[in-house]
Amino acid sequence: MAKPAAEPKKTTPKKVAAKPEFAPYAAPDFDLPSSDGGTVSLRDLNGHWTVLFLYPTDDTPTCTQENQDFSAALPDFTALGAKLFGLSKDSLKDHAKFIHKYGLKMPLLSDETTSTIDAFGSWGEKSLYGRTYLGTDRSTFLIDPDGKVRAEWRKVRTKGHVSDVLTTLRALVG
Repeated sequence: MAKPAAEPKKTTPKKVAAKPEFAPYAAPDFDLPSSDGGTVSLRDLNGHWTVLFLYPTDDTPTCTQENQDFSAALPDFTALGAKLFGLSKDSLKDHAKFIHKYGLKMPLLSDETTSTIDAFGSWGEKSLYGRTYLGTDRSTFLIDPDGKVRAEWRKVRTKGHVSDVLTTLRALVG
């Protein structure tokens, strides 16, 4: 005698937390030396969309890939009216070597004191191979023409990141 077919199990759909809407905030003021000469300050960027990506150090595999990806997309950012800057604690001399070695197209800002990196909340304790140290968390900030951070990415994974930033910028620029 055959057993009757079991009734399908009733499942309750999993609740997915809605992503909270991003609340824009005033970008920290800064005035930093730039690899293309002079300095760049937040007030210099008024009236322009700005992409500021912070990375740990020049000439390491992941940082190099991130810089190359942003550099390759510079024409796309420029077409949207955005300025693009990389920022690390490396010196301008180190930046010059890095730019030359990889043919990078965007300016790199130097924050040897890490005060601006810290003001953006991207300086903190890290750990590698059991060693704890202070360093830069890879992060990106999209700043609007009025100096407000309109989007941010923390603890960035580089694969697809530049595309995500461009998509967000296109949506905000309209």
